[in-house]
Amino acid sequence: MLKIRPAVASDAATLRSLILGLAEYEKLTHLVKITEEDLLRDGFGPAPRFRCLIAEWDGQPVGYALFFYNYSTFLGHAGIYLEDLFVWPELRGRGIGKALLLKVAKIAVDEGCTRYEWQVLDWNQPSIDFYESMGASLSKQWIPVRAEGEVLAEMARKSRD
Repeated sequence: MLKIRPAVASDAATLRSLILGLAEYEKLTHLVKITEEDLLRDGFGPAPRFRCLIAEWDGQPVGYALFFYNYSTFLGHAGIYLEDLFVWPELRGRGIGKALLLKVAKIAVDEGCTRYEWQVLDWNQPSIDFYESMGASLSKQWIPVRAEGEVLAEMARKSRD
């Protein structure tokens, strides 16, 4: 039996475990630095920076969707960015990922968001096919840009504050 619920502070260890599961699937475990303390601070403190849903199958946590808000200056409305969507591999094919994806879509619509965005790795054809089957479109015209680590620090040092 599937149940989807909002994550709470006591889910921090479970959430970290699910994040590690996603990183393993994406072959990116070497990049994971997040701690339970990070999750508690940023998701469950006085000014949360993300929201999260936990999927439970027969009472056991088996997946999650972690998202946060962005803003479209062109549309004049908030949107939702889905950072992570993950279900343990042995439980895929039961509609859990679809239920999580749709629940976040409902939150977006209920809260007046006009856009719902996420990224998928170019080699992850099963996920690409899944998202396209849901009606989502892949954007080839927008290229993700990122500054992190020392590059970000150097950019900050160049700021004229």
